[in-house]
Order: sequence, then C-alpha cells, then structure tokens
Amino acid sequence: MSPGLKHDVISSLFWRLVEQGGRQFVQLLVQIILARLLAPDMFGTLAVALVFVNLGNVIVTSGLNTALVQSKEINKDDWHTVFWLCLGVGVGMFLVVTMAAPLIASFYGQPELKTVIRALSLLFIINAYNSVQVAWLQRSLHFRPFARATLLSVVVSGAFGVVVAAAGGGLWALVCQQIAYQCVNCLALSFSVPWKPRFRFSPTRARALYAFGWKLLVSSLLDTLYQNLASLLIGKRFSSTDLGLFSQGQKMPAAAGTMLNGALRPVFLSAFSRVQDNPAQLKHIMRRSLKSVTFMLFPVMACLAVVAEPLVRMLMGEQWLPCVPYLQGMCVVYALLPVQTTNLGAINAMSRSDVFLRLEVVKKAYGIVLLLGAVCVLKDMRAVIVAYIADALLATCINAFPCKRLIGYSYLEQVRDIAPAAVLALACALVAVPVGMLRLAPPATMIAQIALMLTLYLALSRLLRMDSFTYIADTAIGLITKEKRNG
Repeated sequence: MSPGLKHDVISSLFWRLVEQGGRQFVQLLVQIILARLLAPDMFGTLAVALVFVNLGNVIVTSGLNTALVQSKEINKDDWHTVFWLCLGVGVGMFLVVTMAAPLIASFYGQPELKTVIRALSLLFIINAYNSVQVAWLQRSLHFRPFARATLLSVVVSGAFGVVVAAAGGGLWALVCQQIAYQCVNCLALSFSVPWKPRFRFSPTRARALYAFGWKLLVSSLLDTLYQNLASLLIGKRFSSTDLGLFSQGQKMPAAAGTMLNGALRPVFLSAFSRVQDNPAQLKHIMRRSLKSVTFMLFPVMACLAVVAEPLVRMLMGEQWLPCVPYLQGMCVVYALLPVQTTNLGAINAMSRSDVFLRLEVVKKAYGIVLLLGAVCVLKDMRAVIVAYIADALLATCINAFPCKRLIGYSYLEQVRDIAPAAVLALACALVAVPVGMLRLAPPATMIAQIALMLTLYLALSRLLRMDSFTYIADTAIGLITKEKRNG
C-alpha cells in the first residue's frame, strides 16, 4: 500500500470509527433507556414497520449511490442525475407504501401499524437527498463531516425519543426517533457537503449508472429482505413480544459489529477501488484489513456473549432476560461479518457486480430455506438463532470463493489469517466463564470477566507476537508520534 493511500485509509478509518462508535454507543444508551420505559411488544411493532421502510430505502437508492462511489470516472452531471432519479423513486415509494399500509396492518392484526408505516414512509424522500450526500463523502474519503453529522443526529433524535417516551408517547417515541435522526442527519450534511442539487439530468449517464447499479439493487434487495425476513415471519408466526425480544437481542452485538464493520466497509471500498487494477496490492490490503478487524472484533463479541445475562439484567431489567440467548447467538453472527464484508468489497471494487449478484442469490436461497425451516417447521425461536449462525458460517465460504480466482486469496488462506484471533478469543472466554459462578453482583461479575478476558487476550497476543497485534500497535504509535511532532 502506498504511503499516501495508507494515510488516507487510516485517517478515514479513524473518523469512521469515531462516527460508528459514537453512533452505536449513543443509540445503545437510548435503547436501554427506552427499554425501561416501553414494553417489548412496541419494539416488535416497530420492527415490522421498519421491514417495509428498509426495503423501500433500498429501492430509492437503486444501487446508484454505490455506483457513484465505485465508478472510475464521473462528472458533475452524474450527481444531479442520480439525485433526480432517487427523488422520483422516493416519491413513488412513498405513495405505494402509504396505500399499502392498511393491508399490512390487517395482515398482522395490528391496527396501529397503518399510521406508523405511513409516518415512516416520509423517510423515502429524505433519503433520496441523503444518499447522494453520503456517496460524495465516501468517494472523496472525507469522513470527518460525516462523523459530526451522525453524532449530532443520534444525540438529538435519541433525546427526542426519550422525551416522547417519558411523556407517555409509547410506540410513537420510537417512530419520532427514527424520523428525527434522518432529518437532522440530512440537514447537518447539507452544511458540510459542497454538492447541491441542480436541474440537470443526463439520460445517457442514467443508463450507464443503472447498468452497474441494477445488479447491486437486486443484491441489496435480496440482502435487506433476508435480513428482515425474520421480523416478518416472527411477527406473523409468534407474538409481537417475541419479536421485540428477538429484535433487542440483536442490538448489542449489532452495535459492536456495526461499529467496526461499518467503519471498515466504506473506507476499504474506496481503497479497494483505487487499486482494482493491481490484484497483488488488492490482496495485500484485503489481508491486512481482514486480520486487523477480526483481531479487534472477536474478543469484543466473546466478551459480550460471556457477560450477556448480567448485562441485560443490570441495564434493561428482568423483563428482558429472555433475549439473552438471542444476544449470545448473534455475537457469533456479527463476529463473522467482516469476513463477508471484506470479500464482497473486493469483488465490488473490481466492478464485478455480476459475481456479487450471483453470490447473493445463492446465499439468500439457502438462508430462506434455513429460516423457513426454523420458523414454520420447527416453530422454535431458538432454532431461528441456529439458522442465523449456520447461514453466517456458510456465507463466509461462499463470499470468499470468487476471490481465489480474481485476486488469488483463497478461503483457506483467509481462515488461516483469522484463526489465531478466533482461537485466542474463545480460549479467553472459556477462562472467564467460571467467574460467573461466584455469584457476585451483576456489575462486579461483568467487570471481573471483561478485565480477565481482555488482559489475557492482549498479554497472550504480545507474548505470541501475533501479526495483527504488532501491526495495530505500531500503527497507533506512529500516529501518536506524528501528532506530537505536528503539535
């Protein structure tokens, strides 16, 4: 990796970590407060409504925002063309979902879903503007304004949601939080991003961008539908309370996994795109990113799984204890997420959206079968978690398969690269589990287990001279030294 590219990547990754870390921390704090103010069934109702909103948002962007980031060359008209396309689709989705809301509410037997879905469908129009702003920042590797806007949005929307909940707003506290977040984020970015929409539209460029973007659209639709399929099935087959527990059980693992993976994906997507014509360099960046992120993420997920019960009991209360098995299972799922993201990012960077689409079709086909079997055949919520874990394990292999041919980075090589961190994190977790048998107070149990695990993990990493530990430590020291020198 060239020094200039390395500096851009590390700087961008830092700001993405600030943005994702701050966002996930505040959101998690808000969710904990709301969980004490609201009942589980309200979170279940919101989860069902968000399925249709998330699907609509994918259609609104149509894969065009990713096309703006990854295209080798773009001109000024491309930005405006994409905006007007997205806005038109956004208005159309608003009308469609608004008219479909009564049918959805009737299907789930939840009358309140009608007004909730109609209110959230306003986000389609807001996100049409926001998606172009985000694409501009990602393409330029300029993530500091993005971090500021995200942190402002999550704080303002979180405070708004808590105030509404404390005032007795119930379910509408969650709805107001969702809308406030997107409004504040879009407004904050408008002051930082120099691009502003103008009445320019190029049919030629629209066709060219869609030629690339439509495959990503189909892939994203499949992925979003699959990610939300559990909410649709659980909301119909089980109760809204079950869905609320399942939804909240995902929140903490998702917060930790998204913080690192969400920081990694756009930064390395841009970095991969810059070296897409050099397979050797692309493989080098891939290996470094995969090893570094999993080295940091594996112990975090292991800690979270070990302390799950005292953590839920202390933060959310006794009524949420049934979500503990879901939380622990999702720790495994999110620990494997960087393996998938890194491979898919490299495939996209090489403009192989055709390969990307085929992979998504295969993964979603067996994933849906696993999920339908768990919900409709076994009719057991625990089987849903097993289905998610099996899907994640299979996906790591399938996503890695094309990379052996495209850049020479095989699945076995990837397993060898991440195995040391995985084995070490698991071993430290097994050492910490017996601490929970001492019957200490929940805070004391958590602190003791986390301290023991992380101390062992870092000490053994240094003792064994693990490559990822050395690289991360040297990089951090280099950045600190440079800051002191500049200061």
